Amino acid sequence: MFTVLSFMFAGIAIGYLLRNKKIRFIHWVITTLIWLLLFLLGLEVGANETIVRQFGKLGFEAFLLAGGATLGSVVFAWILWLAVRNKTVKA
Repeated sequence: MFTVLSFMFAGIAIGYLLRNKKIRFIHWVITTLIWLLLFLLGLEVGANETIVRQFGKLGFEAFLLAGGATLGSVVFAWILWLAVRNKTVKA
C-alpha cells in the first residue's frame, strides 16, 4: 500500500512540476498503459480456474448489480427532476 501511495504522490509531484510544459505524447502513453493493464487483468482472470468455472454465476450477479444500479439512478434522477421542476414552477 505504501508503494502505491508513493507512486501516486510522486506522479502528482512530477505533474505539478511539469504543469507548464506541453507534453504532447502523454495521452498516447496513458491510453497504451490502460490497454496494457486491461489485457493483463484479463490474462489473470482467464488463468484463474475458480473464476472461469464461476463465470456464469458471476456474470449474472454482475448483470443484476448493474441493472439495479441503473434502475436506481433513473428512478432517483426522475424524482429529483420532478422536485426541481415543481420548485421552478412555484417560484
